[in-house]
Amino acid sequence: MTIPFCKTLAGAACFAAAAGAAQADDSTIKIAVNDWTGQQISARIAGSVLESMGHKVRYVEADAVGQHEKIAMGELDFNPEIWTNNVGDVFPEAVAAGVINIVGDLGLEPREGWYYPAYMEAECPGLPSYQALYDCAAIFATESSASQGQLLAYPETWGSQSVDQVAIMDLPFAVKPAVDEGALIQSISDAVAAKQPILAMFWQPHWLHSDFDLKPVEWDSTSAGCVAGYGQTRGDACGFAQAAVTKITSAAFADRWPDAYAFVSAFNLDNQTRTALIRQVNDEGLSVEEVVAKWLETHNPAAGT
Repeated sequence: MTIPFCKTLAGAACFAAAAGAAQADDSTIKIAVNDWTGQQISARIAGSVLESMGHKVRYVEADAVGQHEKIAMGELDFNPEIWTNNVGDVFPEAVAAGVINIVGDLGLEPREGWYYPAYMEAECPGLPSYQALYDCAAIFATESSASQGQLLAYPETWGSQSVDQVAIMDLPFAVKPAVDEGALIQSISDAVAAKQPILAMFWQPHWLHSDFDLKPVEWDSTSAGCVAGYGQTRGDACGFAQAAVTKITSAAFADRWPDAYAFVSAFNLDNQTRTALIRQVNDEGLSVEEVVAKWLETHNPAAGT
């Protein structure tokens, strides 16, 4: 049984049936692992603490959007880091049906959007306003974007926010998705090192901001209900919804593992901590496992220390 089939039945009942069908006697806590370093760090910290509590843990690679169907069905149990502005269609349906449980915020203070190096303001004086991009698009052109500017976007598996926003705003930019997180970081780093133009979808918290002066494109307004590619026009644009970063579990998690759920509820990370840990992986070459093990020697994330 798959979640899309639930659209033909009463939502909550169908989700519950799907979750029940997938539920096994396996006592292992299955933690979703997504394809960016920050989430992998959050997952490994949480998993390591759960193991220290005596639980069996398995890390499962999962697509950032597709994972929600698996959590709703009980095939995955926990993700400590969901960015709520990029969750797809299944997530709100599953939350409403009670088969995905939002535990609470992880503690990060994020900002996402289009970023450019500060030196580009001399080349495109209207920045940081998005309005400047209509006149300065050619400055950001590459061989592959022809007469349009090029916008480096998130990997395709992270969603289509940039594609949607360029389309609705009728901006003269070609959108090029990065291959993965590493390629996105490398492209920005290479461009800044060579003082070349670049406009890219990026986020905070991230250590790259401590190395480079990256500026966010500003919009006419901000709104909690802002959706990239929807209901925006030139002169009245909100850009991108700013995410909350939350922890989620399957519906059965709290009852199956009450002590684990107590830890998940208390687990938190702040921007400064996350930025330092990501740097050790992306910039210093340590593995996620090494970074997490070293950090846990002196910190208790359940207690916020």
